[in-house]
Amino acid sequence: MSNQNIEQTVRDSLESYFRDLDGEAPNGMYDMLLRVVEKPLLEVVMSQADHNQSRAAEWLGLNRNTLRKKLVEHQLL
Repeated sequence: MSNQNIEQTVRDSLESYFRDLDGEAPNGMYDMLLRVVEKPLLEVVMSQADHNQSRAAEWLGLNRNTLRKKLVEHQLL
Protein backbone atom coordinates (compact mmCIF):
# COMPACT_ATOMS: atom_id res chain seq x y z
CA MET A 1 0.00 0.00 0.00
CA SER A 2 1.39 3.38 -0.96
CA ASN A 3 1.40 6.54 1.13
CA GLN A 4 -1.21 7.90 -1.25
CA ASN A 5 -3.52 4.96 -0.48
CA ILE A 6 -3.08 5.49 3.26
CA GLU A 7 -3.80 9.20 2.86
CA GLN A 8 -6.92 8.46 0.81
CA THR A 9 -8.12 5.93 3.38
CA VAL A 10 -7.74 8.53 6.14
CA ARG A 11 -9.45 11.15 3.99
CA ASP A 12 -12.36 8.80 3.24
CA SER A 13 -12.72 7.92 6.93
CA LEU A 14 -12.78 11.59 7.91
CA GLU A 15 -15.41 12.36 5.28
CA SER A 16 -17.50 9.50 6.66
CA TYR A 17 -16.98 10.80 10.21
CA PHE A 18 -18.34 14.21 9.22
CA ARG A 19 -21.30 12.61 7.42
CA ASP A 20 -22.07 10.60 10.56
CA LEU A 21 -22.01 13.79 12.64
CA ASP A 22 -24.96 14.97 10.53
CA GLY A 23 -24.28 18.66 11.10
CA GLU A 24 -23.12 18.39 14.71
CA ALA A 25 -19.85 20.18 15.49
CA PRO A 26 -16.87 17.87 16.08
CA ASN A 27 -14.85 18.15 19.26
CA GLY A 28 -11.27 17.10 20.00
CA MET A 29 -10.69 15.64 16.56
CA TYR A 30 -6.92 16.02 16.57
CA ASP A 31 -6.40 14.00 19.75
CA MET A 32 -9.02 11.47 18.68
CA LEU A 33 -7.34 10.90 15.34
CA LEU A 34 -3.90 10.54 16.90
CA ARG A 35 -5.25 7.95 19.35
CA VAL A 36 -7.01 5.86 16.72
CA VAL A 37 -4.01 5.90 14.37
CA GLU A 38 -1.21 5.60 16.90
CA LYS A 39 -2.40 2.44 18.65
CA PRO A 40 -2.69 0.23 15.54
CA LEU A 41 0.58 1.70 14.25
CA LEU A 42 2.33 0.67 17.45
CA GLU A 43 0.67 -2.77 17.45
CA VAL A 44 1.72 -3.56 13.89
CA VAL A 45 5.24 -2.19 14.20
CA MET A 46 5.84 -4.04 17.48
CA SER A 47 4.59 -7.25 15.91
CA GLN A 48 6.77 -6.81 12.81
CA ALA A 49 9.77 -6.03 15.04
CA ASP A 50 9.13 -9.22 17.06
CA HIS A 51 8.35 -7.01 20.07
CA ASN A 52 11.90 -5.66 20.07
CA GLN A 53 11.40 -2.13 21.40
CA SER A 54 14.78 -0.86 20.23
CA ARG A 55 14.15 -2.02 16.67
CA ALA A 56 10.58 -0.69 16.68
CA ALA A 57 11.75 2.68 18.03
CA GLU A 58 14.35 2.89 15.28
CA TRP A 59 11.78 2.08 12.59
CA LEU A 60 9.41 4.70 13.98
CA GLY A 61 12.13 7.33 14.38
CA LEU A 62 11.45 7.55 18.11
CA ASN A 63 13.60 7.36 21.19
CA ARG A 64 13.13 3.97 22.89
CA ASN A 65 11.89 5.66 26.07
CA THR A 66 9.32 7.61 24.05
CA LEU A 67 8.13 4.40 22.43
CA ARG A 68 7.87 2.71 25.81
CA LYS A 69 5.81 5.63 27.16
CA LYS A 70 3.44 5.40 24.19
CA LEU A 71 3.12 1.62 24.61
CA VAL A 72 2.15 2.16 28.25
CA GLU A 73 -0.34 4.91 27.31
CA HIS A 74 -2.05 2.54 24.88
CA GLN A 75 -1.89 -0.36 27.35
CA LEU A 76 0.27 -2.39 24.99
CA LEU A 77 2.76 -3.49 27.67
